[in-house]
Amino acid sequence: MRVLIVNTSECKGGAAIAAHRLTEALINNGVKAKMLVMEKQTDALYVADHHRWVRDELNFVWERFVIWVNNLFSRRNLWKVSIANTGTDITTTREFQEADIIHLHWINQGFLSLKSLRRIFASGKPVVWTMHDMWEMTAICHHAYECDHYQKVCSYCSLLRFPGAHDLSSRVYKRKKKLYEHANVRFVAVSKWLAECARKSTLIGDKPVSVIPNSISLSHFPMIDRADARSILHLKGRYLIAFGAARIDDDIKGFSYLVEALKLLTDQGKVSRDDIHLLLFGGIKNEEVLARVPVAYTYYGYVNDSHKMSLIYSASNAVVSSSLYETFGQTLIEAQACGATPVAFGGSGQEDIIAHKVNGYLAERLSAESLADGIYWALTANLERSVLRNNVLAHYTESIVALKYAEVYNEAIAQKR
Repeated sequence: MRVLIVNTSECKGGAAIAAHRLTEALINNGVKAKMLVMEKQTDALYVADHHRWVRDELNFVWERFVIWVNNLFSRRNLWKVSIANTGTDITTTREFQEADIIHLHWINQGFLSLKSLRRIFASGKPVVWTMHDMWEMTAICHHAYECDHYQKVCSYCSLLRFPGAHDLSSRVYKRKKKLYEHANVRFVAVSKWLAECARKSTLIGDKPVSVIPNSISLSHFPMIDRADARSILHLKGRYLIAFGAARIDDDIKGFSYLVEALKLLTDQGKVSRDDIHLLLFGGIKNEEVLARVPVAYTYYGYVNDSHKMSLIYSASNAVVSSSLYETFGQTLIEAQACGATPVAFGGSGQEDIIAHKVNGYLAERLSAESLADGIYWALTANLERSVLRNNVLAHYTESIVALKYAEVYNEAIAQKR
């Protein structure tokens, strides 16, 4: 079985990291797997680069330009939607032609268009598509927030400046509907919550949907003695709390809820302000948000080194995810593997990872007060670090996830026959 993992980027972003780790997991468990990307960031031999700078840049700019024009020259929500109106034909590549299974992941921002996808579906090769957000099941948005139009017909899109019956979302919805009608594709959701959303979608609700979590290599995320990790990182403080995201100040990551929760925690006197140190990692577009942090903090920027991430997690008492929605929660399992207690809002993918007050805390969704309670619980519960790591060992290791995908691949091949 030869599997081709297809993703826009090799390592940039949560979906890319998950796809890259899956490729390694498959290889390490006897599957012949390669990765085809538009943007290659490492020298890994199993990753093929289909990058053509001028073409790819033009594709990227053209898609954003069309969205901008349709939104009557407003940049509002410009990066929250994708229309896949332009992209690359990967069916002509040697990697595609040699593969037995085509496994799509996150393919937006000019890599694959709806036309490209049609060619892939028409190739006759079995196709598996892992969803890392909601774009596959909606017309144009990556997260539907409170909107349920994708469960009926997408139109009157709240992410557009002037929603209407025949707006951009309505037109793309019709194209996607036609694309999926005769497509032989099996979808994989990274959480039960995302799978439930997919099954309600009028675009893909009639397609097979499996649930398989993202994988993690425990050798890349060792549990380091907490005192040693703090010494190496030159960190002080009774309680260390970690928070990270591809972009910390993206509204969907809910950083403002964490800031408010920390204020409540310290203002109520449950924990002294001097006892807390916040560890931040990821990108920030507007660093002014850091001025609102009510406790001491260290900002590491982007961290691509798993050893340094292991040190940050191992040094931390707790890791917080205050995302409005999370399809999975990669930082949560990484933190558990390193012995840090996770705290997150309930209501989406984090519920697959956290058993409330057993291996973490599920706060009431969008409640800063409940998030503060959860942080305090995590700091004082004194959970056995080995219990947290064992939870990851039982559910998210490479061999477990690779085996689940092998079953889906075999089902896809059998269906083709």
